Amino acid sequence: MEEKTVSFGVADNLDDELIDVLKSYPVQEIYGKLAEDVVGGGRASILIPSISRKKFEQHVRNAHNAGIKYNYLLNAACLDNQEITRNGQKKIRELLDWISSMGVERVTVSNPLLLKTIKKSYPNISVRISVFAGVDHVRKARMWQDMGADSITLDSMLVNREFSTLEAIRKYTDIDLQLMVNNSCMTSCAMSQGHMGFLAHASQSSHHTGGFSPDYCYISCSKMKMDERVNYIRADWIRPEDLKAYTDIGYNYFKITERTAPTYILKKRVKAYAEQSYEGNLLDLIQPFSYPEPKEGEKGKAGGVSQLRFIWKFAKPWMSNPLKLLKMNKLAQKRNMLTPRKGEAPVIIDNKKLDGFLERFKTSGCRDLDCELCRYCHDWAEKTVHVGEAYEKECQELYKECTDLMESGSLWKY
Repeated sequence: MEEKTVSFGVADNLDDELIDVLKSYPVQEIYGKLAEDVVGGGRASILIPSISRKKFEQHVRNAHNAGIKYNYLLNAACLDNQEITRNGQKKIRELLDWISSMGVERVTVSNPLLLKTIKKSYPNISVRISVFAGVDHVRKARMWQDMGADSITLDSMLVNREFSTLEAIRKYTDIDLQLMVNNSCMTSCAMSQGHMGFLAHASQSSHHTGGFSPDYCYISCSKMKMDERVNYIRADWIRPEDLKAYTDIGYNYFKITERTAPTYILKKRVKAYAEQSYEGNLLDLIQPFSYPEPKEGEKGKAGGVSQLRFIWKFAKPWMSNPLKLLKMNKLAQKRNMLTPRKGEAPVIIDNKKLDGFLERFKTSGCRDLDCELCRYCHDWAEKTVHVGEAYEKECQELYKECTDLMESGSLWKY
């Protein structure tokens, strides 16, 4: 049987070194955007490097010169109703004109009106439907196809372990389908819709909050994983070793995150998925923080968030209580959310010990099951997830303090 060819769309951290390290891998495109624009996207602007339009244009040219296509993200789950106002449409069209002028080959959207606008006025640009559109069913996929979409990234939280659904969507759609492989959100997460809306507004240049973005969903999700180790396992990741299970049912295009990751981490991730094998901690491939410091010879910027920009965007003294933010900072430092990690990882998922984990899902999904009765993922967590007891206890206390601050409203000044 002929071996199926896989290709990847890789997160763009806006580092030109990334393009150099990706040239030797089957990378079809890189995807990214300005830290903020009128539409917004799927990551808070404080986490994305801020560069000028001129530098962004050069970065896109560098990708094209390397034979890599560019996908500009217009994937905000909520456009704050700007798309139905004359002034909002004018700003969106100005952004689209600029994107088109760079020769960007593809954009990713979640909004049907935006899809129609692009297909009508920018026929040179291919449109992919975002994971934020929540496509997890044949009918949803067909509706986007009928509206003119060229490709769809399926909702990883809802389909990555539902093989009968994946097979049906592939069978009854005619456009390209992409799967996100190394996200670490919990499957069927109840917070996902609210989180997507939050991230959209946290990256929109015209939003009244001005980038102020304490991420309650992100903190709560991380807390749940530290409180119950099974949540590391009942997440939506796909291991490199398991790509074949998906290519066997017709999926060949895979999306690799994370735009906030340093270049040497993105290289490690692309290499692992290209080789379909990884020895080590699965969290190196899927976790959006606690990146290790670069080793000697590893190329590219080390990542991390500009502290000055973080203070200006996040710790706004006129919007938040600076003394209360010290607790948030302590948690961020403990978990290396803003800076690279020194030393060994405090949480480890032994990737190779997960061999065989996917087999159960090939014949039975999870949508209609009670996790607490099934306990399949619980058993695998016991075998594969390792956390130091002292570290775990300290993090649990910090998470509780921080979520209490946000839930009580005492973190805010008004």
